[in-house]
Amino acid sequence: QVQLVESGGGLVQAGDSLRLSCAASGRTFSSHAMAWFRQGPRNDREFVSGISRSGSWTEYAESVKGRFTVSRDNAKRTLYLQLNSLKPEDTGVYYCAAGASYLVPKSESEYGYWGQGTQVTVSS
Repeated sequence: QVQLVESGGGLVQAGDSLRLSCAASGRTFSSHAMAWFRQGPRNDREFVSGISRSGSWTEYAESVKGRFTVSRDNAKRTLYLQLNSLKPEDTGVYYCAAGASYLVPKSESEYGYWGQGTQVTVSS
């Protein structure tokens, strides 16, 4: 079992930065690929970024490449997402997810554990 709790969301202006965190319980954090998904007010939940078990491989959605950076600290059992140069279209609820894959899947179905989400709102 893995329990995930996100934090760090908030209301910011376009161009600002935020750092999201996802704290995991349990001793198996390092045995899971981790990812961030987001769901906007009119969109389905979409993949944002992911990182492999060791942190050696990362994936990003095209819309956030060059602006967002995913990282993890297995000793602290924490996943991070640095969001820079935020845009209004980045607004949404950001969820972290854990999955058993050795890769970094982009499909929701590959992730069995989810947090409750943290709201990010970017005003123009």
